[in-house]
Amino acid sequence: MSMITLLDGGMGQELLRRSARIITPMWSADIMLNEPILVRDLHREFIDSGARVITLNTYTATPLRLQRENELGQLENLHQLAMSAAQEAIQLAQRNDVAIAGCLPPLVASYRPEVSLSFEDSLATYRHLVELQSPASDLFICETMSSITEARAACTAALESGKPVWVALTVSDKQPEQLRSGESLEDALQALASFNTQATLLNCSQPEAITGCWSLLKMQHRKVGAYANGFLSVDKLYPGDTVEELETRQDMSPQQYAEHAMNWARNGASIIGGCCEIGPAHIKALHSRLCQEGFI
Repeated sequence: MSMITLLDGGMGQELLRRSARIITPMWSADIMLNEPILVRDLHREFIDSGARVITLNTYTATPLRLQRENELGQLENLHQLAMSAAQEAIQLAQRNDVAIAGCLPPLVASYRPEVSLSFEDSLATYRHLVELQSPASDLFICETMSSITEARAACTAALESGKPVWVALTVSDKQPEQLRSGESLEDALQALASFNTQATLLNCSQPEAITGCWSLLKMQHRKVGAYANGFLSVDKLYPGDTVEELETRQDMSPQQYAEHAMNWARNGASIIGGCCEIGPAHIKALHSRLCQEGFI
């Protein structure tokens, strides 16, 4: 039986739910700029719910996304605010066993690899993000990677930091053994096999899709894990849209999500958490189940 490292859940959707601000294409970066206390308090709530790795709230703070909204000048400030929020949350929770994960997300848009940058341009941008986040990061997660090129660039930059690196791929909800680029998950895992990453995960996909390709993932000779989303579908989301376009599943209560996640735990997962629409209540329910069955 593997002992489980429990991640936090999704920050963006939960922050929007707690804020009175109008939703913008900057998404969680807008709240990071204007309501950093909300971010700090949500980090702490995830910690109090059992998470032992929290991820910096910088998912939408990439140069390309900010430039699209004429906010590129806020890049460094956003990263400083995000690091402070995470560090303050850990201090307030009075825990010394919580790690901070740097966030290397899709640079242009989630789920849309057709608009991503070239390998060379992606690598240069990811190196900049690694430099900005390194002061507070204990590890890096290359997350929601939709294509092999995107994942290779993010992993290359992250590994140059000398810190542990986890890579999280997002798979098609309709064809689970494919990335959202249409490339096969098997080809992606082979392409990343030579990278000295510590863990391979699947994220921001429906839990059923993750379960559907678990047998392929668990063949990895390194730690594996997952953190799924609670969206009905991501097909309607395009670059520059707001997340209001996405519909929340009504069959993903904390207990229902925990049931999906426990299946991964019983089948060799070492790292489990939640992505979009998976909040502190879900992580708390999952933590309780993991404790009951001796995984924590």
